[in-house]
Amino acid sequence: MPPDLDGAADATVDTVVDALWRSDWGRILATLIGLVGDFEVAEDAAQEAFTAAVEQWRTSGVPEFPRAWIIQTARHKAIDRIRRRERFEEKLESYAASGLVKTIAGPDFETNEIPDDRLRLIFTCCHPALAIEAQIALTLRTLGGLETNEIARAFLVPEATMAQRLVRAKRKIRDAGIPYSVPDASDMPGRLDAVLTAIYLIFNEGYAATEGETLVRTDLCAEAIRLGRLVRTLLAPQPPAEVTGLVALMLLHDSRRDARLDEAGDLVVLEDQDRARWDHRKIAEALPLVEEALRGGRSPFSLQAAIAALHCQAARPEDTDWPQIVRLYDVLESLQPSPIVSLNRAVAVAMVDGPRAGLALIDALAAAGDLEGYHLLHAARADLLRRIGSSAEAAKSYTRALTLVSNKSERRFLERRLRELQET
Repeated sequence: MPPDLDGAADATVDTVVDALWRSDWGRILATLIGLVGDFEVAEDAAQEAFTAAVEQWRTSGVPEFPRAWIIQTARHKAIDRIRRRERFEEKLESYAASGLVKTIAGPDFETNEIPDDRLRLIFTCCHPALAIEAQIALTLRTLGGLETNEIARAFLVPEATMAQRLVRAKRKIRDAGIPYSVPDASDMPGRLDAVLTAIYLIFNEGYAATEGETLVRTDLCAEAIRLGRLVRTLLAPQPPAEVTGLVALMLLHDSRRDARLDEAGDLVVLEDQDRARWDHRKIAEALPLVEEALRGGRSPFSLQAAIAALHCQAARPEDTDWPQIVRLYDVLESLQPSPIVSLNRAVAVAMVDGPRAGLALIDALAAAGDLEGYHLLHAARADLLRRIGSSAEAAKSYTRALTLVSNKSERRFLERRLRELQET
């Protein structure tokens, strides 16, 4: 094959492997953990299998069922690791006898759903024996496929701290023999908050990726919505309001996905979006869920869903019921006080009482220091300064935001805003 065609083939393989990693990492890892019973072994074997795919598929071509190839290859590598770690065949036999390594035929890896593996994985990650931060971080790593640095950003902690947290969590699951299963109904309440938080963080990483060229990762959004629906079904016929609220919230945010980027892949803020491009079928599905969630009581996710619903029900930006949004944020802030909620409330206050009122609240948050490393604080401050004509101060805040942002689509948006200020 001519060299240029070799290069094209390599690029095709790289694209396929990257797409498979993004779309199926959680599914593949959940299956492997179910087969070999060890988080670290399964994760290492999965990574080795993806590396092997890049090397072998360039020679042999992409197989008919690439996900099945990855799972089978990773399974063999995992068993090899267990053999080496546990004195080869003698210990492997004891693993098989205990049921830790499955010797029967595995599931059909090419079906659309691998029965409950991902649901078992998320509840295992969110076992109460683990600290809540470790529960959520481990779910993001194993099910969401997020890198350690991405998870560290979500928690606003150093990468080394997050790496240690993940290692300790995986070893505790192994050493404590935490079961790989969905808990009984009686045990569900103690596990649910962490499960829902982890699902929402997976969705958030898909909705506004911390790194990469594009702002949106549709694979993570779809996976989070699927998991939310699955948990809601599991808790039927009367799922908690928080579960229903989360599903509604994700659907409403996801309904705006296609309007959030222009043809060049650059960010389009809410007030400038073409609302005809919103997915009104998802909005229609979500709105009754919002009402159901609010009837079940005020909870953080149901309140956030109600806020998102007000945005989605406005035919034009100027039709948005900002006073009601501020009132909902007031309740949310009392239920779940956090700097992020306060920042979002400040932006809503600016829409009701003017940019100076919102700016005073944001300046107070900035002085507290909790969000100093959060680029959206500085971006929001810059926008309000721009609106009141303080161009020099706005430029400083845009510059600070640019030192913190890691997503290239968001970076281009902030750079454009900064250029516009400098050209006026």
